[in-house]
Amino acid sequence: MTKLSVNINKIATIRNARGGNTPNLVQVAIDAERFGAQGITVHPRPDERHIRYQDVYDLKPVLTTEFNIEGNPKIQKFVDLVLDIKPHQVTLVPDSDGQLTSDHGWDTIKHQAYLKDMIALFKGKGIRTSIFVDPDLTMVEAAKSTGTDRLELYTESYAHLYATQKETVIKPFTEASKLANKLGLGVNAGHDLSLENLAYFKQHTENLLEVSIGHALISDALYYGLENTIQLYLRQLK
Repeated sequence: MTKLSVNINKIATIRNARGGNTPNLVQVAIDAERFGAQGITVHPRPDERHIRYQDVYDLKPVLTTEFNIEGNPKIQKFVDLVLDIKPHQVTLVPDSDGQLTSDHGWDTIKHQAYLKDMIALFKGKGIRTSIFVDPDLTMVEAAKSTGTDRLELYTESYAHLYATQKETVIKPFTEASKLANKLGLGVNAGHDLSLENLAYFKQHTENLLEVSIGHALISDALYYGLENTIQLYLRQLK
């Protein structure tokens, strides 16, 4: 079964809008696990506009499922944080400092030497590594040489065209997942996956191990409640 990791960045955004500690990020994470989430994802950025670095330290001792920290390893503060926390998984994302949200995967050819070094650093501390990639077979194949454990397929292009071209837009992801599995790489996925498009993606992606979902899931929770929403997402992954 594909695991659901709930990205709680959006909870932090709401909290930060008013200051204080409402909603309580740590309590939301604990409740998400209690409601069935099999992991918690955070993506701290340099400006701390949502997840703060202190949040990561606060979450570490209370989480009972998989802890996944996303971010750009070119930011030394991020690297130091991950090495200190030692989460179950680190997902390396090629964000720029002020980027609104992730919008592309790594060029695993151009940045291969750099990725090798960073992945070796994290794996040397016992942290499973995943790298954000587009569903491009060349990038998937080159990713094997970086030493990464997994790929996270960047799914924005799929989500954007799902309503009108789902049979066409899923094909690169199907092929990318097949190649990744052939190469011995685990497959994760994330970005704009939702109740509308998740089941179809799962059905057409080979051996999908984990999805990380935040924006759509938290938005749905405004209508359905967090517990019910997590169950609805889990149902799509069966």
